[in-house]
Amino acid sequence: MTKEYSIGQMSRRTGVKVTTIRYYESRGLIPSPGRTQGGQRRYDEAALERLAFLRHARELGFNLDDIAELMALAETPSEDCAPAYEIARKQLAAVDRRMTILAQLREELARMANADDPGHAGKCRVIEVLGDHRLCIGSHDLSDSRADLSGS
Repeated sequence: MTKEYSIGQMSRRTGVKVTTIRYYESRGLIPSPGRTQGGQRRYDEAALERLAFLRHARELGFNLDDIAELMALAETPSEDCAPAYEIARKQLAAVDRRMTILAQLREELARMANADDPGHAGKCRVIEVLGDHRLCIGSHDLSDSRADLSGS
């Protein structure tokens, strides 16, 4: 007899929220499970392992399209592994870009936070810099790196 899990058990065992499990199911990332007569989802061990794989990949910042491709590769062990390395290298490059931007952001925040202000809001370096981006020492827009690391 195979072990079956409710969606709540899947959530507790993997740390993935129930709503997220339903979303992954709707995206086809985990198969639609069988249901009890009462309509409760019943997942098997393979679905649990797939969800754990998915969660770990999300923790590493992979987007859902890349995860789907990696899962497809995992299901076909005789396939060439090169695409998996390509996906991992792309993710590494995205993380490197984000780290560069975060380092610039940290430098700017440190410069703002360590300014020697006279103690009045009218002369507060933090407020001045936030009000005029030209006072910053460089670009620190995270929007591009968020797209790279998003859950799309």
